[in-house]
Amino acid sequence: MARNRGLSFYRRKKKINSAIIREIFSWIFGIGVSVFLAAVLVFFLGMSTNVVGVSMEPTLYNGQQVFINRFSYVLSSPQRGHVVIFLPNGNENAHYYVKRVVGVPGDYVQIMDGVLYVNGMESEWNTDKILDSGIAEAGITLASGEYFCVGDNINNSEDSRSANIGPVNEGDIIGKAWFHMSAGDDGIGFVK
Repeated sequence: MARNRGLSFYRRKKKINSAIIREIFSWIFGIGVSVFLAAVLVFFLGMSTNVVGVSMEPTLYNGQQVFINRFSYVLSSPQRGHVVIFLPNGNENAHYYVKRVVGVPGDYVQIMDGVLYVNGMESEWNTDKILDSGIAEAGITLASGEYFCVGDNINNSEDSRSANIGPVNEGDIIGKAWFHMSAGDDGIGFVK
């Protein structure tokens, strides 16, 4: 005789295994942490800009993509020799400027006879004779939070020597250039 398999209200309820629940929550937590870390990395290291003009040659070239480290200046301040990205005078409508820091707060910067002097000593960052001294001809003492930034190709650069840019305020600095993408035969690598 065949047994009737109709509706039965007496079936046993399945118990939920706590080990499976823990495994599911550990996966959800792991995925959440991964998404958070990825977002933080992209925010601090994933921002990029393109170099505009020839002012940073031979270090960086026109059109070359540069990645910006926005985290490094949260913990510290820009140092001499760093290549920074900034908005001139905080102008949100301007393109990002990519320049090298040669003077930090408290420094006395002057250009005499085509030579850049920082605190009375010849700067190591410029070997070309400077044709236009700009506002640095009379000498500038940088106030707290001000940086003197110039292009590596200084005679083809609009930088802190220009009256319309002047010393760069720390609040206008977006971050430090840390990696560049290929521009022709230059390849990819870290910004020096």
